[in-house]
Amino acid sequence: MKLGVRLAQMVPTLILVSVLVFLLQQLMPGDPAMVLAGEERGDPRVVAQIRSELWLDRSVPEQYLHWVGNVLQGDFGYSWRTRQKVSDLITQKLPVTAQLATMAFLISLLIGIPTGVMAAVKRNKVWDYIANAIGLAGLSMPTFWLGILLILLFSVRLGWLPPSGYVPLTEDIRQSLVTTIMPAFVLGAANAAVLMRHTRSSMLSALSQDYIRTARAKGLSKPRVLLLHALRNALIPVVTLGALELGALLSGAVLTEQVFSIPGFGKMVVDAVFNRDYPVVQGVVLVTAVLIVTLNLIADILYVLINPRLRRAA
Repeated sequence: MKLGVRLAQMVPTLILVSVLVFLLQQLMPGDPAMVLAGEERGDPRVVAQIRSELWLDRSVPEQYLHWVGNVLQGDFGYSWRTRQKVSDLITQKLPVTAQLATMAFLISLLIGIPTGVMAAVKRNKVWDYIANAIGLAGLSMPTFWLGILLILLFSVRLGWLPPSGYVPLTEDIRQSLVTTIMPAFVLGAANAAVLMRHTRSSMLSALSQDYIRTARAKGLSKPRVLLLHALRNALIPVVTLGALELGALLSGAVLTEQVFSIPGFGKMVVDAVFNRDYPVVQGVVLVTAVLIVTLNLIADILYVLINPRLRRAA
């Protein structure tokens, strides 16, 4: 029943996102028809024909309903610049960003959660201070600057990794991982710092609860108390944060993709905005919104699986 309610709540959310995306596009300066006309922009007949073909001569509500009607049929339209289907462009770029985001998310989990647990267990000790210092550095360091430093170290100085480029997984798995490990680490480092701080805070709260003292009084081993009792409950708020962070990664890391020349969502959106390619921007943002809403739904389901009290309530 609650799952059905959450699914129903997704509909107005996506409608609101589509309206906002469409209206914000209308506020962008410049006339797309003039841009697309190119050298013939001085010919009013050419400009008028382009505006008619793209429905730009209709009212804003008519343009929106026309676009939404096509989207509901799986048609995101055509790129005004390349004349390719937007759905084809998304299909080409989404696996690239999905691979990069997944690798970055795994890196952030492997670094952030263990470090946060250690910082909580060793509270006010050397390891806690070190973990907090590293976390603060990860939050403060610009991703593009860290990316440039890694390129200088591992590509220019050591020659271990390529400085840029991308190889699809379908072509060469090893080379694909080699070309994406540095940008994935750059993205994952910032997220790891966020996860570390939240994990530490949640663990400190969990360790002060009565059920932890009861578990210790029963003679349970320290690792069992930490992993099965404290960490399991501490991960509940971290799950939501993880879902939001993964959604942000999937939306496309513009600066990182630019620094490492990764042909993902971020680079495509930047090019589309500069070229007034509205259908591409609208399609990417809408797909990203669907992914983020879906991830939040998955986070709610994980809540129930992790917390026994929520399972009984469900």
